[in-house]
Amino acid sequence: MTDVPTADQIRRAPKVLLHDHLDGGLRPETVAELAEQQGYDALPATGSDDIRRWFAAATEAGSLEEYLERFTHTVGVMQTAHAISRVAAECAEDLAADGVVYAEVRYAPELSTLQGLSLDEVVEAVLDGFRRGAAKARAAGNRIRIGVLLCAMRQELRAREIAELTVKYRDAGVVGFDIAGPEAGFPPTRSLEAFEYLRRENCHFTIHAGEGFGLPSIWESIQWCGAARLGHGVRIVDDIEFAEDGSAQLGRLASFVRDRRIPLEMCPRSNVHTGTVPSVAEHPIALLRRLNFRVTVNTDNRLMSQTSMSDEFGDLVDAFGYSLDDLQWFTVNAMKSAFIPFDQRLALINEVIKPGYAALRSEAVFGPVADHTPALA
Repeated sequence: MTDVPTADQIRRAPKVLLHDHLDGGLRPETVAELAEQQGYDALPATGSDDIRRWFAAATEAGSLEEYLERFTHTVGVMQTAHAISRVAAECAEDLAADGVVYAEVRYAPELSTLQGLSLDEVVEAVLDGFRRGAAKARAAGNRIRIGVLLCAMRQELRAREIAELTVKYRDAGVVGFDIAGPEAGFPPTRSLEAFEYLRRENCHFTIHAGEGFGLPSIWESIQWCGAARLGHGVRIVDDIEFAEDGSAQLGRLASFVRDRRIPLEMCPRSNVHTGTVPSVAEHPIALLRRLNFRVTVNTDNRLMSQTSMSDEFGDLVDAFGYSLDDLQWFTVNAMKSAFIPFDQRLALINEVIKPGYAALRSEAVFGPVADHTPALA
């Protein structure tokens, strides 16, 4: 199958999302309503339309620091259990409506304790919201499974505490741990005690690395901290050189990442908006795909980057002429890399993802059918 998929086929294709921030994906109308309910008066705009435009301006930020300014206000309205649960429920519904069948959504619970919530209360509100949202999506005919990644803010000193929280709730829907926040000046080894604890507890974790900082961040994340996945990992291309004939020569770190099949949680639109890469067409995802790295496609922040998984796939199709086969390759990569048991990953690949793409490919021969979406267990 080499035909370029249509926007409708991309939307209906089963998708897997590993890197999405809960506080980066609120609906603008929800921000407005929660602000009014809570008396939050720091928003730079009023009314959902103006708020939508203000958040959309993040796509022109050009730097990670300016891009991250928007989170002050999404986190600002996520300070009650009701608000957090609502945001999580709407996240589940929105992802499911976009054809996402499995997602790992991350959030730093320490960000929602400013008005008295405990860390446990924040986590339980997130889990409650995802349960409710998944149930509502299922009633609408859109099935999704969501796991939670708990983030610690790398500029703070609560990583061990959040790691222990991850282990506490790992049988209740929390599937792993991450550190987020500014890379420069806050290396992953600053949280080494947390990662050593997680490894002793046989607990999964990923690390933001190779976005705002270069190869040393990636190296520390893997070799010192033992990261199973890399959040973004874009700067791994700094360890790849090209000969005059165009052939690629991988350095030792890039070779290790590829050889060990360490997944890269790549977020093309976000990387453009933060100035990490000039454009989607110049994003190294195409190169890394050709070199057979374990590349996955993700949204990062759906509100700030005005995106969805369908939008991300659509951008790649437009930039690189990808087919449904390519989109399936990215999707299977992501499902292989998820932090749930192997047999459950395999079931989603064989019973949902592959049949879904096969049905879409068959449309080129037999035409569209009324409903070909496999049931999600």
